[in-house]
Amino acid sequence: MSLSVIVITRDEESSLRDCLASVAWADEIVVVDSGSADATVEIAREFTEHVYIHDWPGFGVQKNRALSYATGEWVLSLDADERVTPGLRGEIEDAMREAKYPAYDMPRLSNYCGRFMRHSGWYPDYVTRLFRRGSAHFSNDVVHERLLPDGSVGRLNTALLHYAFDDIEEVLRKLDQYSTAGAQKMHGCGRKASLTGAVLRGAWSFFRTYVLRGGFLDGREGFMLAVSNAEGTYYRYLKLMLLNRKQGTSG
Repeated sequence: MSLSVIVITRDEESSLRDCLASVAWADEIVVVDSGSADATVEIAREFTEHVYIHDWPGFGVQKNRALSYATGEWVLSLDADERVTPGLRGEIEDAMREAKYPAYDMPRLSNYCGRFMRHSGWYPDYVTRLFRRGSAHFSNDVVHERLLPDGSVGRLNTALLHYAFDDIEEVLRKLDQYSTAGAQKMHGCGRKASLTGAVLRGAWSFFRTYVLRGGFLDGREGFMLAVSNAEGTYYRYLKLMLLNRKQGTSG
């Protein structure tokens, strides 16, 4: 059973080599880059000749572009900050060989500022990433895209490793990016927001992460994550409020 690994990138020189090295055993690696200003493309070409440059239309469309280049019978979709362990490789190969399902999800174990988070709503965080080519596609969402399989989904047991945030600077940078993209998406759907609502939603996000989802069991990083989740939620709705105000539709 042939396997294509697809990865979309932009300025991922710090993480891409480890990602691609973890799947160097695959039959094909496809990388779609969106104008990296660092050594991302050069690193990708160390592992594969299938490197393509495109504009940036959003996560969903870009992943569908990468999928269109894949030729393997099966496809594994990865982000540049993810790693496939030898144990997960074995499960992937078994799943392709047995082919009980057209798609499979797997638990994802994420690292936040040096700590793998086993609580806080971050684990097991099942993600559907392995599928038979032609049996699934990605939603066209600009952010928080989803894989949409045509049939039922099986489940693997070994975790995909996810190095989500190396340091607090990266947390703040991505918080700003994702809160902006999230606000724009909600604005496009006609959602409204207010300052009070932004504050309350941020507070609820902290309580849900730290208390209800056991973030306190993840030590100081659990508290840090709960705070950054609260900030991300607050700024997402605050930005939505300001977008609405520009359009004269504030709630």
